[in-house]
Amino acid sequence: MKFGLFGGPSRGTATDADADADAYRTYIDLVVEAEALGFYGAYVVEHHFTGRGQLSASLTLLSYLAARTSTIRLGTAVVVLPWHNPLLLAEQIATVDMLSAGRLDVGVGRGYREYEFSGFGIALEEAQARFDEAITVLRTAWANEGRFSHHGRYWRFEDVVVEPSPAQRPHPPLWIGAGSPESLERAAREGYRLFLDQVGSFEVQAERAARYRSAKQTAGLLPSTDDVAVTRSLRIARSSADREGLIDRQVASLTALAEATRPPEEGGRNLFYSPPEARREVVEAASIIGTPDECIERLQRLEAGGITQVLFTGGLTVDDIRFFAREVMPAFR
Repeated sequence: MKFGLFGGPSRGTATDADADADAYRTYIDLVVEAEALGFYGAYVVEHHFTGRGQLSASLTLLSYLAARTSTIRLGTAVVVLPWHNPLLLAEQIATVDMLSAGRLDVGVGRGYREYEFSGFGIALEEAQARFDEAITVLRTAWANEGRFSHHGRYWRFEDVVVEPSPAQRPHPPLWIGAGSPESLERAAREGYRLFLDQVGSFEVQAERAARYRSAKQTAGLLPSTDDVAVTRSLRIARSSADREGLIDRQVASLTALAEATRPPEEGGRNLFYSPPEARREVVEAASIIGTPDECIERLQRLEAGGITQVLFTGGLTVDDIRFFAREVMPAFR
């Protein structure tokens, strides 16, 4: 089983530039330490206009991390295609892949926060169409050794060539988040690797992984143990007495995520993160939480469901991942 990080820097409620710099330094130190401890990857989000300093320039940060690390995989989870010029994005992705010596994974998505689309002057209703055209441009750009042209609804490019070439050919692995039966089957048919969310139960995620891999086989593609990664909150207790407080912290985290998607006056009612009255149940059903032995048992349940890549979130510190590496990781070597 392989363990990675999910998320990125965020300053929380502080508003000054020093808080931003501290958040980024803290996250960079976390990734460097994770590599030393044997974590396999670090995957970062893209968000804008939050007022909480969530990571906005994911590929810029990954380029810096490529220079600070040598073995850990680096990835976007996800870069939101409708907001980007796909030709520029193809060049930026290829550059980071080259600088990292082929360690880049590219998670892509269409976005879902309405205020982010409105901030960029893009209609949320166009998200899927813009995503579809952007991914076509990306795949075409990387597949062509020479020049190409593209005439689409949103973008037109004449006689262009993408430089540099990515280190991984024809391009870095493409990942996408999916959960519904239709989206899982589409992800499989179109050759994406799969991100699974942090709130689906162990049983639900095992069913989704099985459906996705079955759809890959139907499409004539070979499944692998590296084609599915699930995000889980990691709340590891130093003692059994700490457990209740960790549940409270994770409930607060889900509430903050819900309120980042919808205005706070709506009471955090984004159902992706569950209704407020059900969040404690969701935490118990989905998180890697509790003492080291309990965390081991929960990870073994994921492993039994065919999931062997786990990305941890939850405001982790260097001390947290050191404790996890010492008390939990040996059970999976």
